[in-house]
Amino acid sequence: MNSRSSRDAWAETEPKFKIDFTVGDNVIILDGPFVNYDGLVNKVDEEKGKIKVLISIFGRETPVELDFTQVKKK
Repeated sequence: MNSRSSRDAWAETEPKFKIDFTVGDNVIILDGPFVNYDGLVNKVDEEKGKIKVLISIFGRETPVELDFTQVKKK
């Protein structure tokens, strides 16, 4: 029982996803309504596996939240 509680504690402290993105990275969107848009990583949330990317829509930078599997580095 003791090993189970230590294993659960370890799982809670480790990030659930390994994300190879940092703020400022140039990325291209691979999936979703903004497919083939270029953007800049604005925020990385490793726990949720999400990143916020700034894309240009009608000449304005617009933040979109995406799953890290929906983008790749340029």
